[in-house]
Amino acid sequence: MNTLLTIIQRHKQGENNGIYSVCSAHPLVIEASILQAKNDNSVILIEATSNQVDQYGGYTGMTPEDFRNFVFDLAEKNQFPISNLILGGDHLGPNRWQDLSPAEAMNKADALIEAYVAAGFKKIHLDCSMSCAGDPVPLTDEVVAERAARLAKVAELTAEKEFGRSDVVYVIGTEVPVPGGAAEELGELEVTTPEAATETINCHYHAFKAQGLADCWSRVIGLVVQPGVEFDHTAVIDYQPEKALELSKMIGAHNHMVYEAHSTDYQTQRAYDALVRDHFAILKVGPALTFAMREALFSLCNIEEEIVTKASCSHLKEHIEQQMCSNPSNWKKYYQGDSNQQRFARSFSFSDRIRYYWPDQQIARAQDKLFSNLTHSGLPFPLLSQYLPDQFNAIRNSDLESSPKAIVIDKIQQVLRAYAKACKLQK
Repeated sequence: MNTLLTIIQRHKQGENNGIYSVCSAHPLVIEASILQAKNDNSVILIEATSNQVDQYGGYTGMTPEDFRNFVFDLAEKNQFPISNLILGGDHLGPNRWQDLSPAEAMNKADALIEAYVAAGFKKIHLDCSMSCAGDPVPLTDEVVAERAARLAKVAELTAEKEFGRSDVVYVIGTEVPVPGGAAEELGELEVTTPEAATETINCHYHAFKAQGLADCWSRVIGLVVQPGVEFDHTAVIDYQPEKALELSKMIGAHNHMVYEAHSTDYQTQRAYDALVRDHFAILKVGPALTFAMREALFSLCNIEEEIVTKASCSHLKEHIEQQMCSNPSNWKKYYQGDSNQQRFARSFSFSDRIRYYWPDQQIARAQDKLFSNLTHSGLPFPLLSQYLPDQFNAIRNSDLESSPKAIVIDKIQQVLRAYAKACKLQK
């Protein structure tokens, strides 16, 4: 049985448990996640998005098979059992090809699903909510569901062909605003109504049945809704349980399904606990992890500047700013305002568009030099206390190695520990 089915069944039987999903392709984030799961003696769910990874390589340059090998290699390196590692695909559908006709876009989406399932991804989020060229805006629930069921059939046939049977689990639906954080300043979010959630489920059920997939409906484990959580560049909208009370109750009528909450980054521990309690039992996290990584790296740059001559410094922050200004396509349409506001956002926005630039070779070399400089010089306790106080205390208590990489990993894990606690994954 797919491990996720067991986790969801336990939740539906009254256990206050869940699972968080790591949506990132950065090696340090993936390694931190694997090490956190190893420390917790738990499973780990790692997902690639349709933008990051597709049959053509996505913006990471990785196909689903490449991504699988990349994650498995990190697991093996850290002596983490592959049996405890679950791979998922997020927002899989025609998202990357919205400029094409529906027929062309869906043909490419078919191939996308086939590539993910053939590579061994076991959790597939079917998202056909986006309009393609010539489509009405927005699409009706029926059209979205019909396209999603078509992709589910491709997934089932691929799994049976490659593995002899299918134990793929599915998530349906989508959230508002767009994935990955809002591009504009937010006020108050509308929580998905129980009626809208019910309509999404019903439409998908009938579409699955029409495709001859009634037998796999019990493997539809999640519905993406808007529980009222989101973040923009400088603010976070916190979960308010009372506003999602009726939505929380509704999912009880579906004995194999919980909610999947996207954009849960930057919520409080109390909010994560409440989300899992209220059946938002799959929590997605992505930008908050690379944001924490960036915080750690910038803090290490501050330490470096105090103890290394300017000529020998890595100048990591300067290299990032230079590359982002030279190649603005990954942030320009998201960061508004004057030049000073855009400069601030490039470094410090919660939406963390820096995450698209870490693979740049010049930035990667600067990060390597930062680590090399600080490994050679050592990390003075007064500066660790100044810039990384939590890691300083962990080092003083012999709970953390005093090395640049270990510090960055721990900073990322501070975010993961909150999720693990809420999901009851810690020892």
